[in-house]
Amino acid sequence: MGIETGDDAAVFRLTKSLALVQTVDFFPPIVDDPYDFGAIAVANALSDVYAMGGTPITALNILCYPVDMDRKPLAEILRGGYEKAAEAGVLIVGGHTIDDAEPKYGLSVTGLVKPGKQVTNAAAKPGDVLILTKPLGTGAITTAAKNDKADPAVLRRAVQMMSTLNHAASDAMVAVGVNACTDVTGFGLLGHLYGMVNGSGVGARVSLSAVPALPGARELIAAGIVPGGTERNFKSIGKRVRWGRGLDQAAKLFLCDAQTSGGLLIAVPPARAGALTRKLRAGGVETVATIGEITSGPRGQIAVVP
Repeated sequence: MGIETGDDAAVFRLTKSLALVQTVDFFPPIVDDPYDFGAIAVANALSDVYAMGGTPITALNILCYPVDMDRKPLAEILRGGYEKAAEAGVLIVGGHTIDDAEPKYGLSVTGLVKPGKQVTNAAAKPGDVLILTKPLGTGAITTAAKNDKADPAVLRRAVQMMSTLNHAASDAMVAVGVNACTDVTGFGLLGHLYGMVNGSGVGARVSLSAVPALPGARELIAAGIVPGGTERNFKSIGKRVRWGRGLDQAAKLFLCDAQTSGGLLIAVPPARAGALTRKLRAGGVETVATIGEITSGPRGQIAVVP
């Protein structure tokens, strides 16, 4: 599996019973605390493997850091990343560092999956139930924090969510059997859902009232605190969405909010939706939200209702 449908990671078959899952992701700090930044960056990078139904096993650090900057934050970034990787059972086996004006951190990740058992973003079927495993709003909250406009409790909750691995959610969907999955990151909920429905040749319907939000996120967006990535997402995906009556601009931007280390968006056959919900909750997944369904089309079209 390559880049044809914009899937979360590449899958390369080694033998009839073993395939590699490979991905890479890194970015500048989105929070001030270097330890939290390291943990979030690692959780985010591992998420692509989890979205494919794979098991991450090793990783390489990718680090950009100013040569003349204090090394204490650098040590904390790496400690946060190392401890989050250890929580996932992943060995960081090396990496590469370069001098750069702005710090950046992330991982190149290698995982394993049995050929034919990988979960793609391009196999959703009409009637599938859409389940989301983390609330939205990290883009707005971290943007507010950069401008000293985020309540500390709101930011702490966002950091907690971004640092949470998608391991348990991935295990649950693999155990139950689902049709498609993607993780929700920089392109926002609707951007990643579009990739799923376009790749699958189907459409989707989403109910705004069913989409979970981090505390304070929608209020920040309504107050005009909107990341540039969220604005770009809306401009890109807005023309592909059939917006229901009564949806204001803030609601639309919320559904396009650029996420970091978001949850899994899973398309599951309706007969298995209950089992998946139970399995997710039993695995400790805090957010299990049924937000809509897959429709027969038109291909790539998303309908959003209040």
